[in-house]
Amino acid sequence: MNLQRLKLIIAPMRLQFLILTPAFASIGVATAYWRTGSLDVGLLIMVLIGAIAAHISVNAFNEYFDFKSGLDLITVRTPFSGGTGTLPGNPDAARSALIVAWITLGIAGLLGIYFVFRRGVELLPLGILGMLIIYGYSPVVTRNPVLCLVAPGLGFGPLMVMGTDFVLSGEFSISSFIASLIPYFLLNSLLLVNQIPDVDADRQVGRRNILIAIGKPKALIILGVYLFATYIAILIGVLTGHLPPMSLLGLGALIIAIPAYLGVYRYANNIERLIPYMATTALVNIVTPILFSAGIFLG
Repeated sequence: MNLQRLKLIIAPMRLQFLILTPAFASIGVATAYWRTGSLDVGLLIMVLIGAIAAHISVNAFNEYFDFKSGLDLITVRTPFSGGTGTLPGNPDAARSALIVAWITLGIAGLLGIYFVFRRGVELLPLGILGMLIIYGYSPVVTRNPVLCLVAPGLGFGPLMVMGTDFVLSGEFSISSFIASLIPYFLLNSLLLVNQIPDVDADRQVGRRNILIAIGKPKALIILGVYLFATYIAILIGVLTGHLPPMSLLGLGALIIAIPAYLGVYRYANNIERLIPYMATTALVNIVTPILFSAGIFLG
């Protein structure tokens, strides 16, 4: 296999975005450790492999379906939206993108089955819903504004965080549920921001996200509610005693979250000026869970 062919296989994985997976999964690791005082390193590694495989799968499926629908041919590409541009320039690579999607989905599924046998059938509903979101994101979720507004965060929030916590601790908890709201709100906010440059192209291929359904002004209000609900969830967790006081460290990310939202709100109709705030929103999605998880570990 030559280097060019390898690049065509790797590109649809969107490796640059995979840092979100360990950042969000770290929350489930932290809540499990806070409650049990120990971690099974072997299980932890398998959880991370499964989570990363799931993320690669949804990326590759997204790349494949966006190419097949013609979206990639008309979208305005930015560093954070519009796909990688790999398949329009190399149509023969579509098959390898689909193979990567199915293989990584299989890896995630097999690990999920192992976790069910290892920990219990209570994990099964989360796993099944996760598989459905991964495969159905592009062909189904993106065509329903409500699903598009909640499904991405559901996958990276309650499903990933509570699933990770359950695998490592052996039980569900209110702590992991509250903690899972952090990535739920953050990831949905990130996806909403990243959909802004694609509104016209998405509309042409039959997508119907919340921006298309109710317009940018109202959608940006929802963005603000989602983004700052992240930090309200942290406060609620601490005030109710379900999260340790040091998890308030996550509130430190407000330093960049506030200007990120204000910038997106101001430049939603100017893609060139918007891009730096898309980058800041992505940074918020990394810094917040890292600070929050570190705070939980510190107790």
